[in-house]
Amino acid sequence: MSGFERITLAMTGASGAQYGLRLLDCLVQEEREVHFLISKAAQLVMATETDVHLPPKPQAMQAFLTEYTGAAPNQIRVFGQEDWLAPPASGSGVPSAMVVVPCSTGTLSAIASGASNNLIERAADVALKERRKLILVPREAPYSSIHLENMLKLSNLGAIILPASPGFYHQPQTIDDLVDFMVARILNLLGIPQDMLPHWGEQHRLAGDD
Repeated sequence: MSGFERITLAMTGASGAQYGLRLLDCLVQEEREVHFLISKAAQLVMATETDVHLPPKPQAMQAFLTEYTGAAPNQIRVFGQEDWLAPPASGSGVPSAMVVVPCSTGTLSAIASGASNNLIERAADVALKERRKLILVPREAPYSSIHLENMLKLSNLGAIILPASPGFYHQPQTIDDLVDFMVARILNLLGIPQDMLPHWGEQHRLAGDD
């Protein structure tokens, strides 16, 4: 198995719930253990943008997502926003990479300031202080100077800023293709195999082999 075996996946209240749900599905299919965190705003956005309506309580949400993705028992572990005993809340927990997708600009600001007012912010703070991989996927337009300054600060601290800006060189035909573009980029950064998006140059090389 390549890449990280355990991923903390957080979803916050920016548009783009499809990215987080698709990434969760891919991580399950690649047999990763997922620590799942979600804000109340993200649950509202998800209900607005998709037909997925998550139960409010972590235990019920965990059961729902396990069935929804076809995950193995306890492959997905859901933690509430004030569960300070959750593994992602401490650097002494088992190391894992963390992805915040979508990442609201409010969450971006809180992480940049080290606020740690909830488990998502604390988990990101832990990732930074422990020098673990932290991938933030903001979705906003246009970006203000405040947003850009926060992104620069976090980039300088070691976070990877991956704006939800899908490309078109793979000739997407559907919205799902655009979602897969971003999810494939996240998986590449995590070192996890994916076949949704060819690596740059592969199509040209394969065409030359014909």
